[in-house]
Amino acid sequence: MRPLAVVATIGTTSSTAIDPVAEIAEIAKRHGIWLHVDAAYAGVAAIVPEFRWLMNGVDRADSFVVNPHKWLFVPMDCSALFVRDEAILRRAFNLTPEYLATPEQDVRNYMDYGIQLGRRFRALKLWFVLRHFGAEAIRELLRSHIALADEFALWIEAEPNWEVLAPHPFSVVCFRYRSPGTDEQEAERFNAALLEAVNATGDVFISHTKLDGKYALRLAIGNLRTQRSDVEFAWNLLKQKALQIGREPR
Repeated sequence: MRPLAVVATIGTTSSTAIDPVAEIAEIAKRHGIWLHVDAAYAGVAAIVPEFRWLMNGVDRADSFVVNPHKWLFVPMDCSALFVRDEAILRRAFNLTPEYLATPEQDVRNYMDYGIQLGRRFRALKLWFVLRHFGAEAIRELLRSHIALADEFALWIEAEPNWEVLAPHPFSVVCFRYRSPGTDEQEAERFNAALLEAVNATGDVFISHTKLDGKYALRLAIGNLRTQRSDVEFAWNLLKQKALQIGREPR
C-alpha cells in the first residue's frame, strides 16, 4: 500500500500544537505525496507579523484550509480552501449527468470541487468582517486574545495545585487542578467534575481534552467581545468551584 496524502496541522484542535510543515513538505515532495495543511483554527494568526513564521513551508503544500468562523469573527460556518492545482480537484469530484449539463463559459462551477452540488453563499459574511474591521484592527484583536491567554496561563502557574499542561502559542490554554498526592484517575475525576460545575453556571463554558493520558481543561479565547474582565471572571469561577469540590465528602 502506498500513501497518497499527508496532513500537517498548524494549531491542532486539542492543544493547538504546530507541526513542522517545512520538514513534512520535503518528505511529501520526495515521495510524490499530496500535502494538505490544516490551519483551520490558527492559520488566521499569520496575518500578525510576529506570527508569519507559521506559514513556513505552506507555499509547498498542495492544499491549505483555514476556517474564518473559528478565530476571524465570522458566524458559522465558513471555510476557505486554497488549492495549488484546482484541475486535480475538479477531476476528482466532477460528475456531470446529462440533466446538469449546461453551456458555461468563464464560470467557476463549485459543484465540481466537492461532493455536494449546491453550496450556501458563505463568502459574503467573511467580506463583511474584512471590510468592517480591516487588517490592522483584526491583527490587534488577535494580539489581544493571545495576550489574554498568556496572562491566564501566568495566573495558573502562580497558583498552588494548578498547572499548565501544554504550550499555548495562540489563544487556547490547556490546564488542570491537581492537589498533592492524587493519582491520575483521581485528578481526572476532579477536573471532570470541575468542568461540569463551571459549565453548569451558564456564565462560562470550557471544554476538555486528554494530553499524554492526562485529563486537561481548555479555555479558549476567541470571541469578538471578550475582555480581560471576562477571563478574570472565568479564573475566579474556576478557583471557587475547585474549592467547593475539594470540600465535598468523598
